[in-house]
Amino acid sequence: MKARSLASPETRTPDVMATLASLRWPDAETLKATILVVPLGSTEQHGPHLPLSTDTDIAIELCGRLGRARNGVTIAPALPYGASGEHADFPGTLSIGTDALATVLIELGRSASNSFDHLVFVCGHGGNAAAITRATSTLTAESRSVVSFFPRVDGDAHAGFVETSMLLAIDPGHVAPELATVGNTAPIGALADDLRRNGVRAVSPNGILGDPTAANVEAGERILELLTAQLLELIDPILEGTGQ
Repeated sequence: MKARSLASPETRTPDVMATLASLRWPDAETLKATILVVPLGSTEQHGPHLPLSTDTDIAIELCGRLGRARNGVTIAPALPYGASGEHADFPGTLSIGTDALATVLIELGRSASNSFDHLVFVCGHGGNAAAITRATSTLTAESRSVVSFFPRVDGDAHAGFVETSMLLAIDPGHVAPELATVGNTAPIGALADDLRRNGVRAVSPNGILGDPTAANVEAGERILELLTAQLLELIDPILEGTGQ
């Protein structure tokens, strides 16, 4: 197995530097053996201080870091809608639900396999897990190469220190730190039953599960580096198999 190293933007080829949406079909025709990476997120409340696009922004950022680190990766347009029913009581939240999302991902995977040998779902929203698991299982049973990545990091659950720090590192202009307040800081396991029955607002009127007040750029960058390393651990064996 070849040793892999991070590639600087200057050493990367034009086809993998571009996102799929920016390519023309003759360009895309050359990408069959590469990996199509699809950022998945949500449009849902993230407290009074973070944008509704938070989960999608994080997924896009991780995919971008992957694309800058490795050849053989093509980044698809993000899907900004997911299963966010637990946030439905907050204005602005848009949810398509688990069944619809699973169907979308299955059909997307079938379509993507016409142009790419491998598909990776990079998900920034935990509520999408059931749909992604279902879609991945169906596509794998159809002999398609598909895997999913869910960020794993210790910390609070929603719009707290972890997500706020990441957004400060990604796009500080879209964060309103002066509006950040402490939410429900109980362990997520202790809240799970109530969350499933009654949604987030029943346990946290401000929509926050955690404490964002100490969030900072430096912590956000460390978290993003950790998650990028996790993503590379998933991607590298696939790239080795393609000869990249």
